[in-house]
Amino acid sequence: MIPELGHFALALALALSAAQAVFGLWGAQRGEARLMAAAPPLAAGVLLAVAVSLGCLMWSFAVNDTTVMNVVQNSHSAKPMLYKLTGTWGNHEGSLVLWVFILALCGGAVALFGRDLPSRLQARVLAVLGLVTVGFLAFTLGTSNPFERVWPPPLDGQGLNPILQDPGLAFHPPLLYLGYVGYAVTYAFAIAALIEGRVDAAWGRWVRPWALAAWAFLTLGIALGSWWAYYELGWGGYWFWDPVENASLLPWLAGAALLHSAIVVEKREALKTWTVFLALLAFGLSLLGTFLVRSGVLNSVHAFANDPDRGVFILLLMMAYVGGGFALFAWRAAAMAPTGVFAPLSREGGLVLNNLLLCSIAAVVLVGTLYPMFADLLLGQKISVGPPFFNMATFPLVVPLLAAMGVGPMLPWKRARLWPVLQRLWWAALGGMAALLLALALSGWRVLPALGFAAGAWLILAAATDIADRIALFSRPRAAWARARGLPRAAWGAAVAHAGVGVTILGLAGMGLAQEKLTLMRPGDAATLAGYTYRLEGVEDVTGPNWTARRATLTVTRDGREVTVLRPERRNFPVGRMVTTEASIHTNWLVDLYAVLGEERDGGAVVRLHHNPLAPWIWLGAAIMALGGGISLSDRRMRVSAPAAKLARGQAPA
Repeated sequence: MIPELGHFALALALALSAAQAVFGLWGAQRGEARLMAAAPPLAAGVLLAVAVSLGCLMWSFAVNDTTVMNVVQNSHSAKPMLYKLTGTWGNHEGSLVLWVFILALCGGAVALFGRDLPSRLQARVLAVLGLVTVGFLAFTLGTSNPFERVWPPPLDGQGLNPILQDPGLAFHPPLLYLGYVGYAVTYAFAIAALIEGRVDAAWGRWVRPWALAAWAFLTLGIALGSWWAYYELGWGGYWFWDPVENASLLPWLAGAALLHSAIVVEKREALKTWTVFLALLAFGLSLLGTFLVRSGVLNSVHAFANDPDRGVFILLLMMAYVGGGFALFAWRAAAMAPTGVFAPLSREGGLVLNNLLLCSIAAVVLVGTLYPMFADLLLGQKISVGPPFFNMATFPLVVPLLAAMGVGPMLPWKRARLWPVLQRLWWAALGGMAALLLALALSGWRVLPALGFAAGAWLILAAATDIADRIALFSRPRAAWARARGLPRAAWGAAVAHAGVGVTILGLAGMGLAQEKLTLMRPGDAATLAGYTYRLEGVEDVTGPNWTARRATLTVTRDGREVTVLRPERRNFPVGRMVTTEASIHTNWLVDLYAVLGEERDGGAVVRLHHNPLAPWIWLGAAIMALGGGISLSDRRMRVSAPAAKLARGQAPA
């Protein structure tokens, strides 16, 4: 009965979202207030219906209802309850329900917090979100029914992919989807603006919080996935330029450009056409990432739930939404002529440079990710594009981007002079140079990591300089505290986010100095790496809730003193018939001691040891970036809708 209720709720949501789209568009076109007023309640109804459906699916997984095919294929009675619940979206069908739920959640948020929007704009935004929801609900019900029954029911399920049975991947998809789907709202605002043929400062104010929230959630989702790859896959790395990793990076880059471009629209009413283009592009790249993960056209350790036939449906949806959006853009973009004029050397110019570099990096990643597929399809050639290509191709673009990130926030609007800004940044530049020289001396003159340390120090100190300059810390120190309390939270958030980028770069630079050792060890043997001694005490059998494992015990000492005990494992999942590695990591936030247990032979065990300096800073920096986004969102000026402008005395309302 519960699965049927969930299935019916999805069908009801499809009908309500179709009505939301029709009433919103028709009412806005005809100026019918009653039709436009129906869109927000319908959006709330869609949210309620999809929430019921998701709850029913989670209930089916929680009780291990083996009459549901999805549960049989992706769950097992011995699986811990956390992974039973999160396994709901650890498969193709369940992940679509989660996607639609977050999409409906965004529609409900626009209905609730967008009450100060002009009624026609809100109706059109909700209508476009309704159209997107219709497509994904039709896809779910037509090709990916999560409540399909099986009879007779088996005694138990087949279990979830063991690699997915991890806290990191339990929460990685919801965060990633919040980012992906968040760009559906900016897409809807862009389509609504194109229909109306008008983009102004108020539109930039309304779009900016959504772009910021989507970017912050996507940052957390990507960071959590990278962290999972670091400790779960057992190869000691954090980013392999995997095609699916790239698929999540693409909308992040486009979304960062959109966020900065929306600032120019809000402040100066410039870059209107470009901002609308980026809003369409960010959502298009989100759909592209979904297609790449679900279609099976690219091989990846992340693509657990793919189906080429159903991938075609996603491709058709992407062509409809993205192709239709860009066709409307080509028709209506001329109506959005910019009104703000600025010199190339200005804050607007700095943001334009930021946009160009971010989009150039995205283009490089896109070509490197898709070119092997097209080369195989059209030329019959098997081509592998890996980290060397991406590192070499993006490096010349990242360097000026990092330089602009330090200088740009301190440039005045409209026109500026570069030398006064550089004079205020002298100590940030000096700190970056000192970090460069110190890193060169300590690393044995390894240039690339040293450049990374210099860039990270430059960004952090430049962000601190920006705040110090805004509060006149050095020129008027007595009033600095009062000015700091009055400084907008958006300014604090931007500085924190830029500093977070610097922290991440410091972590990446530290990983450039990582050391690795692969050795065969027998009980009592010791191995030395980076001044630490690892002694293998033994290997034993252990049992978990739905797995068995071989666990090694490694005592780590330095200068005769015990530092920690590492216990890496090789787990065997009988139901999934898979062996996974469980790395053991000890961190003091300055260095990670990392051990992986390999196969056993000749009376010993193969052990891989890693010494990873500053590795935790990679994900700490990502968390700081997201924190900066949250601080900016808490600014009272950064709400979903802008307040209506006060009328001058005697002025009649429009």
